[in-house]
Amino acid sequence: MRGRLFISSVVLLLMAMVIGACSDDASNKPDVPFVRLVKDQTLQSTILSRAIKYSVFLPEGYRESNESYPVVYLLHGYGDNETSWYTNGGLQYYVDLYAGETVPMIYIMPEANNTYYINRYNGNYPYMEMFVNELVPEIDRKFRTKADKSQRAVMGYSMGGYGALILPALNPNVFSVSIPLSMSFRTDAQYMAETQGSFDVQWAPNFGPNKGASGAERLTNYFKVHSPFHFFNEPVGANNTVKYLIDCGDDEESLIFTSNSLHGIMRDKDIEHEYRVRSGGHSFDYWKQSYREALQFISNAVQGIQHPSQPTPATVGTLITADQVSEVEIDNHVVNVMLPTDYATSTASYPVLYFIHDAESGNVSERSIQTLSMLRNAMTSTRLPKSIVVEIPAGSYVTDGFMTNVVAMIDNEYRTKNEAENRVVMANAAAGQTAVDVVATTTGLFGDCFLYNARFNDTTLPVSLNVFYYLDVTDDATSYNQYHNLFTTIRNQYIGYEYRVRQGTETFQDFLNGLYNSFTVMTPSLNN
Repeated sequence: MRGRLFISSVVLLLMAMVIGACSDDASNKPDVPFVRLVKDQTLQSTILSRAIKYSVFLPEGYRESNESYPVVYLLHGYGDNETSWYTNGGLQYYVDLYAGETVPMIYIMPEANNTYYINRYNGNYPYMEMFVNELVPEIDRKFRTKADKSQRAVMGYSMGGYGALILPALNPNVFSVSIPLSMSFRTDAQYMAETQGSFDVQWAPNFGPNKGASGAERLTNYFKVHSPFHFFNEPVGANNTVKYLIDCGDDEESLIFTSNSLHGIMRDKDIEHEYRVRSGGHSFDYWKQSYREALQFISNAVQGIQHPSQPTPATVGTLITADQVSEVEIDNHVVNVMLPTDYATSTASYPVLYFIHDAESGNVSERSIQTLSMLRNAMTSTRLPKSIVVEIPAGSYVTDGFMTNVVAMIDNEYRTKNEAENRVVMANAAAGQTAVDVVATTTGLFGDCFLYNARFNDTTLPVSLNVFYYLDVTDDATSYNQYHNLFTTIRNQYIGYEYRVRQGTETFQDFLNGLYNSFTVMTPSLNN
């Protein structure tokens, strides 16, 4: 009996020790692992009388530091939600990819319930009021933010692109950076022309008037108050220090025309902004290409750094020598001909690139050498197919008749692929008007027309249905409205095109930058 009692006592003692040990282990357990992506957050909105969901993505060193951070509000598109940026948008991958080029920032992703991020027309859902007066203060309370307008940016796609424009534009005392990607909105003409079904479901609940409205009756004062095509026409207040970067793909259906119009009115009113157009449509495949500059733009803004006005310049490479170019006289005018490096040792026929060159006020010879060298180096490195290059100095003598004679002479004197699809004409600056006119009036002579910061005299530009157009212009160029009109004409007539609006001005280096960037598109044109 005593033995059993002794054993029982030992067992109880051991159990007590184990329980004690377990208790000690529990008290020493590590904290819950730090998670940078904080999902399923909610704001109990008094203004909306409901809970608003949002997600948060924190900087990598957030837990270990005591620092405060700038905030980027990421806005989703129509039909999407607060998860879209980190599921379809790959947010963490790209933020980390560009971390070495940007400052650490907190990213907030709220749900918007198809509100277009404004107070709805009928007054029953004041979303913008909630965003500014409840969400922003909530984020500043819960996270270590730099709670100042200079440290807050808004970036969004589609409907969220409009939100990224309208929130800072109407609340410049709260936000200082605006990055609309493929902004979903309508000009007055587009709003009046919107189909009845789309208007009633997507637009009327937010901007008014009531469902069933048509034509000019849709243009309510409420719509105008929220339309950049109206409020940017008003004098911009001195307190409006918003920095804008607008980006849209050239394959968008109506939105590229909306963004072009927005760029145009902001240029007309001298509202400082950046504008980008690349190849692409309405998808994250396009928007992901925008992330790098967008994040750099925000990072510069919150640091008080001016965003660069020029990109990294394209390099020309090895310069050609004078004996690599031949001067040929045609109709009492001299053109320059540069043959492929293997022309003398080959029996092949080559496509021809005709370059109508406006050297402007610079050194004509020096600029010719640089341009021809860039083309030669691209052909040597196989970035471009080997081609015959014919440089034609711009002038009033360059007419459709002169160009016809030039093409005939080149085909007779050299081994060329002598079909229109094997001839590309390119032009810069004032020579762009000449190129457009020649291509339109010499049917069947050229297959492609590449224009770089072209300056046009005419407001209505002729086009050819059988020519592929490459339209390249910097966002500070003078012919922005003419480019928009030419692009619209080409799109409306279902003509092949690529359209680029890029960073820069109208310098010769900007032309070289555009030329270099166009090689991937020019290659198939020369390879026809």
